[in-house]
Amino acid sequence: RINPHFPKLVEMTHQYVYGDLWERKELSKRDRSIVTIAALVALGWEDQLKSHIGRGLTNGLSRTEVNEIITHLSMYAGWPAAMTASHVAVDVYEEQDKKG
Repeated sequence: RINPHFPKLVEMTHQYVYGDLWERKELSKRDRSIVTIAALVALGWEDQLKSHIGRGLTNGLSRTEVNEIITHLSMYAGWPAAMTASHVAVDVYEEQDKKG
Protein backbone atom coordinates (compact mmCIF):
# COMPACT_ATOMS: atom_id res chain seq x y z
CA ARG A 1 0.00 0.00 0.00
CA ILE A 2 1.46 3.34 -1.05
CA ASN A 3 1.04 6.14 1.44
CA PRO A 4 0.62 9.56 -0.22
CA HIS A 5 1.26 11.31 3.10
CA PHE A 6 4.87 10.12 3.14
CA PRO A 7 6.16 10.91 -0.36
CA LYS A 8 9.85 10.74 0.58
CA LEU A 9 9.40 7.33 2.21
CA VAL A 10 7.60 6.09 -0.92
CA GLU A 11 10.37 7.54 -3.11
CA MET A 12 13.08 5.87 -1.00
CA THR A 13 11.21 2.57 -1.14
CA HIS A 14 11.02 2.68 -4.93
CA GLN A 15 14.56 3.97 -5.49
CA TYR A 16 16.59 2.15 -2.87
CA VAL A 17 14.68 -0.91 -1.77
CA TYR A 18 13.13 -2.05 -5.05
CA GLY A 19 15.23 -0.01 -7.49
CA ASP A 20 18.62 -0.96 -6.05
CA LEU A 21 18.63 -3.63 -3.35
CA TRP A 22 16.14 -6.00 -5.01
CA GLU A 23 17.89 -5.57 -8.38
CA ARG A 24 21.35 -6.65 -7.23
CA LYS A 25 22.49 -9.74 -9.14
CA GLU A 26 24.22 -11.54 -6.24
CA LEU A 27 20.91 -13.13 -5.16
CA SER A 28 17.91 -14.00 -7.28
CA LYS A 29 14.62 -12.30 -6.50
CA ARG A 30 13.35 -15.71 -5.39
CA ASP A 31 16.20 -15.99 -2.88
CA ARG A 32 15.64 -12.42 -1.72
CA SER A 33 12.01 -13.31 -1.11
CA ILE A 34 13.03 -16.27 1.07
CA VAL A 35 15.34 -14.07 3.13
CA THR A 36 12.78 -11.29 3.44
CA ILE A 37 9.92 -13.61 4.42
CA ALA A 38 12.14 -15.25 7.04
CA ALA A 39 13.14 -11.90 8.52
CA LEU A 40 9.56 -10.62 8.61
CA VAL A 41 8.30 -13.82 10.26
CA ALA A 42 11.02 -13.55 12.90
CA LEU A 43 10.28 -9.88 13.53
CA GLY A 44 6.51 -10.35 13.54
CA TRP A 45 5.82 -7.61 11.01
CA GLU A 46 2.49 -8.88 9.68
CA ASP A 47 1.60 -6.11 7.21
CA GLN A 48 4.96 -6.32 5.46
CA LEU A 49 4.86 -10.13 5.60
CA LYS A 50 1.56 -10.17 3.77
CA SER A 51 2.91 -8.19 0.83
CA HIS A 52 6.18 -10.14 0.75
CA ILE A 53 4.48 -13.53 0.73
CA GLY A 54 2.61 -12.30 -2.34
CA ARG A 55 5.85 -11.01 -3.84
CA GLY A 56 7.55 -14.34 -3.04
CA LEU A 57 4.86 -16.25 -4.89
CA THR A 58 5.31 -13.91 -7.85
CA ASN A 59 9.08 -14.46 -7.62
CA GLY A 60 8.69 -18.22 -8.02
CA LEU A 61 8.07 -19.60 -4.55
CA SER A 62 5.32 -22.17 -4.23
CA ARG A 63 2.80 -22.14 -1.41
CA THR A 64 4.42 -25.34 -0.15
CA GLU A 65 7.77 -23.56 0.03
CA VAL A 66 6.28 -20.57 1.87
CA ASN A 67 4.65 -22.99 4.30
CA GLU A 68 7.96 -24.76 4.85
CA ILE A 69 9.79 -21.46 5.47
CA ILE A 70 7.24 -20.61 8.15
CA THR A 71 7.34 -24.11 9.65
CA HIS A 72 11.15 -24.08 9.73
CA LEU A 73 11.13 -20.73 11.49
CA SER A 74 8.90 -22.06 14.27
CA MET A 75 12.04 -23.50 15.87
CA TYR A 76 14.16 -20.37 15.35
CA ALA A 77 11.77 -17.43 15.62
CA GLY A 78 9.29 -19.03 18.00
CA TRP A 79 5.99 -20.80 17.84
CA PRO A 80 3.83 -17.64 18.14
CA ALA A 81 5.70 -15.97 15.27
CA ALA A 82 5.19 -19.01 13.04
CA MET A 83 1.52 -19.39 13.96
CA THR A 84 0.90 -15.71 13.23
CA ALA A 85 2.74 -16.02 9.93
CA SER A 86 0.69 -19.08 9.00
CA HIS A 87 -2.50 -17.05 9.40
CA VAL A 88 -1.04 -14.25 7.26
CA ALA A 89 -0.09 -16.79 4.56
CA VAL A 90 -3.58 -18.29 4.51
CA ASP A 91 -5.05 -14.79 4.10
CA VAL A 92 -2.74 -14.20 1.12
CA TYR A 93 -3.64 -17.55 -0.43
CA GLU A 94 -7.38 -16.91 0.02
CA GLU A 95 -7.08 -13.45 -1.57
CA GLN A 96 -5.23 -14.94 -4.53
CA ASP A 97 -7.80 -17.71 -4.92
CA LYS A 98 -10.61 -15.14 -5.01
CA LYS A 99 -8.84 -13.25 -7.80
CA GLY A 100 -8.63 -16.44 -9.79
